[in-house]
Amino acid sequence: MANHKSAIKRARQNKVRRLRNKSYRTRVKNVSKEVRSAVMENSLEVAQEKLRNAVSIIQKTASKGVIHRNTAARKISRLYRLVNQISS
Repeated sequence: MANHKSAIKRARQNKVRRLRNKSYRTRVKNVSKEVRSAVMENSLEVAQEKLRNAVSIIQKTASKGVIHRNTAARKISRLYRLVNQISS
């Protein structure tokens, strides 16, 4: 456990940030899963709607530094590729 006043504050901040980042990561996983399930049901319009929402959330998560920007780009690219497969 931290002993100095600044170290105690830093530990407290890390705990709060860890929980916040965890919720962002979980949110990214959930929106990706929603897109994939819409693709499995072969519903193009629903999949495109979910994709727009997912891209927004993934980009926002990357902008906050929770996930790396290349990781975000890779996830978005894979989701777009899935949706485009059912559209053609």
